[in-house]
Amino acid sequence: MKHLRSIDELGLDGLNKLLQLTDHMAEINQRPVPKVPALRGRTVASLFFEDSTRTRLSFETAAKRLSADTLTFNVSTSSVNKGESLRDTVATITDMGVDAFVVRHKSVGIPWQISAWTTASIINAGDGAHQHPTQALVDCYTIREATHAQNFAGMKVTIVGDIKHSRVARSNIQAFSMLGAKVTLVAPPTLLPPDVSHWPVDVSHDLDEVLAESDVLYMLRLQSERMAQGHVPTLREYSEQYGLTQKRVLGLRSNAIVMHPGPMNRGVEMQIDPSDVKNSLIHRQVANGVSVRMAVLFELLGSGSNLAGQA
Repeated sequence: MKHLRSIDELGLDGLNKLLQLTDHMAEINQRPVPKVPALRGRTVASLFFEDSTRTRLSFETAAKRLSADTLTFNVSTSSVNKGESLRDTVATITDMGVDAFVVRHKSVGIPWQISAWTTASIINAGDGAHQHPTQALVDCYTIREATHAQNFAGMKVTIVGDIKHSRVARSNIQAFSMLGAKVTLVAPPTLLPPDVSHWPVDVSHDLDEVLAESDVLYMLRLQSERMAQGHVPTLREYSEQYGLTQKRVLGLRSNAIVMHPGPMNRGVEMQIDPSDVKNSLIHRQVANGVSVRMAVLFELLGSGSNLAGQA
């Protein structure tokens, strides 16, 4: 595997391989000193043109725990502000001896474009509203960890909220469906893409209608920064219809899982503290992010050495 740019190009075999490899990385992260020399001599550059906390920090932590060197590109203090093109920026960093770029950009398709400009591996950390494959891997691994299910056959996953602008939703729909889950999207018509008929999903506009049948309730952030015009009448009305309230928590199955990719808008999609939800996996999603991204970096840059022999 040279790049990780989308779930569909990863495929089911690649998805399962990375989930299995994550088990080994999770074991490393439980050690008193969670570090191995697996990627010593490799360099990973973070190239983020959009804000990020969880994804950027988890990739940097993952690289360091595998003993790779890291470079962090800061757009606000870079030559981009002097007019340097993206292609020249990539070429400059490549010439410094980088083995992988972790890329986030507001424009769809940028990771594919960058892969034509460099010999380094490209990991898509989010391109516009298109893909966020490592978040999907995190979510699949977190569900497997909680349910002990190797596949999601028969599992009903409900994804709620701003589907239209969500790269997380697009990647998760592909990953969950590959593993056998039945996915239902719940959103107002204005927060759905114009046509989802080619997606392997059902659609509902009534959260309460599908709540009791959900094994996984996946709440999405309302992405106000991507909205050129109002897609909902008011935040209050949106929250009343599609937010997770205490009443809706009581309407969930006793073993239903609640997830959110973060950052969350408290009082909008989450009207209650997720810590008060018995089966909330939101904190596990964050913790598992490091192990999953260690698996991705090792698969792309590792020498194939046996992790069990790493000290």
